[in-house]
Amino acid sequence: MQQYVIDRNFSGGDCSRHEAILAGECLKPVQGSLLLEDGTMFEGTSFGYERASAGEVVFSTGMVGYPESLTDPSFAGQILTLTYPIIGNYGIPDRSMWEDDKIHVSGLIVSNYIDTPSHVQSSMNLGTWLREEKIPALEIKDTRLLTKHIRTHGTMLGKIVFDEYIPFYDPN
Repeated sequence: MQQYVIDRNFSGGDCSRHEAILAGECLKPVQGSLLLEDGTMFEGTSFGYERASAGEVVFSTGMVGYPESLTDPSFAGQILTLTYPIIGNYGIPDRSMWEDDKIHVSGLIVSNYIDTPSHVQSSMNLGTWLREEKIPALEIKDTRLLTKHIRTHGTMLGKIVFDEYIPFYDPN
């Protein structure tokens, strides 16, 4: 489920530029940023746990297997970017299908998050799982550009931030 905040800067009129309306208040999605150590920033919408997190930014180009990647201990301390354009469409399967019993990544970046999974073995949606495990996640519009940036400039540290400051963290 998408997370929302009340838009305190809204001055009446039409709420159509907003995602939702609740009790007469215009709501907008929570925004966050992925900041790379070279100063490059990608803005996005949160669908995970809303706290800052840092790590090495890595990517995966696979079409399926995001639950397995998130629970793979080899991704510990890393912010995982999934380049496939639709993530979340089959939800999260039962724990027996995971690589380990918890999420090991320190953050997740996707291009297009689907919060209504459609699969017989889905036990929950990806956003719910990330919030339960306290893992931040952002939907940014161009994961291909981020991946090209990492390929061109090499391994890079990054951090997912909302309003708070945290230092960069190198998990290696």
